[in-house]
Amino acid sequence: MVHSTLEQALGVTIEPELLDLALTHRSWAYENGGVATNERLEFLGDAILGQAVTVMLYTTYPDLSEGDLAKRRASLVSAVALAEVAISIGLGEHLKLGKGEELTGGREKSSILADTVEALIGAAYLDLGGEVATDLVLRLIAPLLADPDRFGAGMDPKTSLQELAARLGLGLPTYEIADDGPDHSKVFTATVVLADKPIATGQGSSKKQAEMGAALEAFTTLQSRR
Repeated sequence: MVHSTLEQALGVTIEPELLDLALTHRSWAYENGGVATNERLEFLGDAILGQAVTVMLYTTYPDLSEGDLAKRRASLVSAVALAEVAISIGLGEHLKLGKGEELTGGREKSSILADTVEALIGAAYLDLGGEVATDLVLRLIAPLLADPDRFGAGMDPKTSLQELAARLGLGLPTYEIADDGPDHSKVFTATVVLADKPIATGQGSSKKQAEMGAALEAFTTLQSRR
C-alpha cells in the first residue's frame, strides 16, 4: 500500500479514498482540475481534536482551574504542536501537493503539516467512528504531554516565536505585510524579521492569518537550529 508506513505510524487503517482525500492539499487540487481538498476534513478534525483534548484534560487533572485547563488545551491543539506531531509520524512525504508548493518546500511547511493532521483525524472519525478517532488523538498528543516545558506559556505561533526569540537573544520579531489581488479576494503575505533578518514568510486571506503562518514557520526554523 502507498501509505502503509503512515497508517502504521497512526495505528489505524483508513479507507483508501478517504485517506487520499485527507492528504490532498488545495494546491494539488487547483492544479488538477479543482478536485476536492482536505479542508472539510480539516474542519471536522479540528472539532474532534478539541473535544478529545478537553475531555482528557478535564478528567486527568481534576485540581486544575479552568484557566490552566484552557492554557494546556491551547498548547496541545496549536499549530505548533500539530506540526511536531506531523514530523514525528513522517507525514510530509505522503502529502499531495501542487508543483508550486513542492518547489517551495511544502512538505516541510508547518502550517500544511498541522492542517493535514487535523484532516487525518477527521477521516478517521468518518471511517472508523468517534471512539477510534479519540484514541488516535490521544496517541498523537501523548509525547507532547510528556514535555515538562510545554505548558509554561500559550503555544500560539506568535507567542511561541516571541518567547523562543527572547531565549535566543534575538529580540522581538516584527512582521512586514504585503498584499496582492483584488479587494474582494486579497492574499496577504507576512515576513517575520528577527535581528534585522527575514526568517520566514506566511500567506493567508487576512493579515492575522498570514502573520500566524509566518510565525509558525519561523518558530519551527529556529527550533531546528537549537
